[in-house]
Amino acid sequence: MSLSKEIIININPEEVRGAILENGTVVELVIERTAQLGIVGNIYKGRVENILPGMQAAFVNIGQDKNGFLYTGSVTREDEEECPAIPQEQLAIGKPLMVQVIKEASGTKGARLTTQLTIPGRYLVLIPTADYIGISRRIEQEGERDRLRQIAEQIKQPGSGLIVRTVAEGRSEEELRGDIQYLLKLWDTIKPCLKSSPAPSLIYRDVGLVNRIVRDFFTEDIEKIIVDDPSVYKQLQRLLAGIQSADRVHLFEGRDIFSFYGLEDEFEKAAQRRVWLKCGGYIVIDQTEALTVIDVNTGKFVGNINLADTVLKTNLDAAEEIARQLRIRDIGGIIIIDFIDMDNEEHRRQVLLCLQEYLKKDRTKTNVLGLTQLGLVEMTRKKVRQDLRSVLLKECPYCEGRGRVLSEETVAIQVKRRLRGIIADAPSGDAILLETHPLVASSLVGPNGSGLKKWEQETGKALVIRGRDDLHIEETKILEMGDKKLLTQNVVPLKVGQILEVQVEDIHQHQPEEGIARKDGFVITIDRGADRIGQVVSVKVVKVYATHARAKLWDMSKLY
Repeated sequence: MSLSKEIIININPEEVRGAILENGTVVELVIERTAQLGIVGNIYKGRVENILPGMQAAFVNIGQDKNGFLYTGSVTREDEEECPAIPQEQLAIGKPLMVQVIKEASGTKGARLTTQLTIPGRYLVLIPTADYIGISRRIEQEGERDRLRQIAEQIKQPGSGLIVRTVAEGRSEEELRGDIQYLLKLWDTIKPCLKSSPAPSLIYRDVGLVNRIVRDFFTEDIEKIIVDDPSVYKQLQRLLAGIQSADRVHLFEGRDIFSFYGLEDEFEKAAQRRVWLKCGGYIVIDQTEALTVIDVNTGKFVGNINLADTVLKTNLDAAEEIARQLRIRDIGGIIIIDFIDMDNEEHRRQVLLCLQEYLKKDRTKTNVLGLTQLGLVEMTRKKVRQDLRSVLLKECPYCEGRGRVLSEETVAIQVKRRLRGIIADAPSGDAILLETHPLVASSLVGPNGSGLKKWEQETGKALVIRGRDDLHIEETKILEMGDKKLLTQNVVPLKVGQILEVQVEDIHQHQPEEGIARKDGFVITIDRGADRIGQVVSVKVVKVYATHARAKLWDMSKLY
């Protein structure tokens, strides 16, 4: 059965988003923010800032926040096609240097650079500074590879090189010749700037996301491109008219193209750790700066034959989903996959072959290295641009990348430790006023105020606590020491006779017919509220104490 493939493009002033669908399923997501344009593919006239012989590297100022990294050591032939080394003796600090960005800056690392400039077209990639012909490895038929190599040798200029892209398969010499003519004209406009521009400066900017989508994703099997902006619709028609495909561009005239096609939450899903499988199992994706770890779990799937078949089914589903998620999230670098343990050697082989088969659909280069002695699958995926997570998310300013925050019990203990130091240094006053998150406040207060009673017995000081939902759970403000009565009057959030709505959270520890609710961390005991757990109820405050209040259920109709 042939795949139905579509490209959906959403244009906004702040960003451009694209989704590639196969039979209605998202397989790739791309996004470009107007304020954060990527720099991969850009050509710069840079200036050498530092040379590190011990690292076989040089750092080049290209006018960005961080200097770019240029490798100067020996490399394999496979890598040299993309990122050849430049002899270190050809470099000098302060010397101008023509470079191109091949990998975005990431974390503390600057952009990765190469001195081998390339300008990609529809079918070909022009290498203006190296005499070389390369054919895409995805073109597998030897006869077609030979045909394309002969055409490339005929149309390339002396002293320059060409790489034949995958989409050139089956294309005529006339089509390839038209592509090289366009690229040569583009190079002719770039060359004068290389000499006249100061260092550092941008010489050439790679095309925007819409053009890249057409250049990199639009193939013969794409049935249609649907875009929601009239001007971009006309632009795409002009771009595709040259290959007689303008009729495959469609203008969406509805209100929200991504919602219409059910894509709006796909970006949110792509940022989540857990991804559910069709069988009921799930995978967990954890990305670090050094590598990505993917864990496979059976989850809700219990199977119906035996354990070995349940594990095999889960792992096979996971292999398909992992390949899809790598494309959707554009995860690159080292990837470790922890499939569920399989004792059967044939099952392990099936899962590995399944993963490799699904990865063949990935236009980004992948390499599965096989199973380790611990049963982990090692693989790599070429990393070029920022992955989707880096575009959509930023490191949590509270947990600083830990992925967890301190528990309320831990914070409460830390607060008490701070308070003991304050009391030792400034013992005046019989009470201390502090503001903290309601969960921490509840932990400090303890069941029925037992925590406060123990504290007062230990220190001789009362705690007056103001719960604040707007505070981070790890943040506590110790405000002042003073008279307990005065501080309490200013802090207690309730008054006798007050009517309010609260959610009944729990049953009273010693009075099972009473319910417990909270307002800003302040405990409210509700008479006969135990059977209302989980409900939002109206209550009237009848008693207010320093650490808690008593209330009774209230019928709001009494007010009218």
